[in-house]
Amino acid sequence: MTAIDPGVGLSPDRPNGETNVLAALDGVTLSPVDEISVEDLGVGRGPGWLDDWLKRNASEVVRWRRHIHAHPELSRQEHETTRLVHDLLVSAGLKPRLLPTGVGLICDIGTGPRCVALRADLDALPLPEATDLPYRSTVDQVSHACGHDGHTTVLLGAALALASATELPGRIRLIFQPAEEVMPGGALDVIAAGGLDGVERIFGLHCDPRLQVGRVGTRVGAITSASDMLELRLTSPGGHTSRPHLTADLVHALGTVITGLPVLLSRRVDPRSGTVLVWGAVHAGEAPNVVPRDGVLRGTLRTGTREVWSELDGLVHDLVNALLAPTGVGFDLLHRRGVPPVVNDRDSTMLLRAGVEAALGEDALAGTEQSSAGEDFGWYLEQVPGSFGRLGVWPGHGPKLDLHQSSFDLDERALLVGVRVLVHAALAALA
Repeated sequence: MTAIDPGVGLSPDRPNGETNVLAALDGVTLSPVDEISVEDLGVGRGPGWLDDWLKRNASEVVRWRRHIHAHPELSRQEHETTRLVHDLLVSAGLKPRLLPTGVGLICDIGTGPRCVALRADLDALPLPEATDLPYRSTVDQVSHACGHDGHTTVLLGAALALASATELPGRIRLIFQPAEEVMPGGALDVIAAGGLDGVERIFGLHCDPRLQVGRVGTRVGAITSASDMLELRLTSPGGHTSRPHLTADLVHALGTVITGLPVLLSRRVDPRSGTVLVWGAVHAGEAPNVVPRDGVLRGTLRTGTREVWSELDGLVHDLVNALLAPTGVGFDLLHRRGVPPVVNDRDSTMLLRAGVEAALGEDALAGTEQSSAGEDFGWYLEQVPGSFGRLGVWPGHGPKLDLHQSSFDLDERALLVGVRVLVHAALAALA
């Protein structure tokens, strides 16, 4: 682990030797702590120190989430979120270490040679919020529409609950990771800083708005997909649309790639891999009677297997070249490699399931399908075994608002569910 001064760039200790945690929340329009009430769906399931901590701090957990929700920060700009996490960890007697990038933290709890890790992501999306929540985003065009405010809060709660235990069976590493929403992801920053050194297993949770609160989805094997970005720039001499034979028809060439590349890929890779190319942006020209000289095409390329992902870079270039060769149009292809699939280890998933059952009971266990979305937790699982679960956040009534939508919100009971699940998963892995 890289040795980092835990105070670098963060709030200093107060004169009385204690960190004023709530000072980080000053100026936020929220209900008083004693007016925030949230049901603990796992109450009484223990261990006793966890029940006691949640009973005393449930309203604080909600308050943390609302503060983070109201003050979202984009990838690699999570300075105030990092500051808040730092102050809360220090208030519990812990010694968090700032990542060399200046955002994100790593912190160990407990002692001993064995270590398991728990991870949450900090960043928000460049997306406006369209809710009437009293704690809605105060930052223009930025919101926590993917639930990372919930992820951060859940790990904070688990951290402070674990810190209240009189004894732990080993070490638990907390990873508060920046920049999950950008490729190739802040997980690589954590790994480069030694964040997985000595770690046996790693666990994480992601909000699932299709799953009812109180349930957690698990899966052995791939649970997300690899995700890359393609940017194709085309060039042509340009000309008059009345004389396309005297130039290279760039718009026609764009159309050829738009329709042809997804089809050819479907014939060159195993159809069971779930490989899908979808274009999201295209631009060329302005005038209806001018063959443009340049154009650009952007899209995402996703696949469900690590094996296919490793082959796509060269294959896509060859197919684009074959499609454009007859048109006379030049091209420059940027294939930005993203993240590998998250592939859950069987043993780790059994431990996560044991944690869910201990935290909430057998009825809380749910299966889940592989998603075509990308998630940089996959980088961790290329280094150590682990498991990534889906935390139900749908209240059980009303619409199931999808992730990455301006209207997304979560049932705050899921915060306490997540705390219990992460605590029990870590204890199960160290047993």
